[in-house]
Amino acid sequence: MTFENVTAEAKGNIYYDGKVVSHRITLADNSTKTLGFIFEGDYHFGTEQAERMDVSDGSCIVTLDGSEESNTYTAGEHFNVPANSGFKIKVGTLTCQYVCTYID
Repeated sequence: MTFENVTAEAKGNIYYDGKVVSHRITLADNSTKTLGFIFEGDYHFGTEQAERMDVSDGSCIVTLDGSEESNTYTAGEHFNVPANSGFKIKVGTLTCQYVCTYID
């Protein structure tokens, strides 16, 4: 994925002792995305806004809050997370890179 005409925030968002890192970008239409990577491990994230998570490299296993079903996502695939919810994400090897789009 390539994004043009964006404003990027130099300061990263760092979670889980540096095992998850992202940077926010703002597009010309004022919408925002975060671009990041997740190192091997198990993590949980909460959401306020609905999100679309596109996997750009690697793979992950995701379980949405309230569900017992887990799904595997690889590069080129995405999953959606409802607003005021959350998800568990597991990265088994190396890293998983992603683009998170916030949905109004």
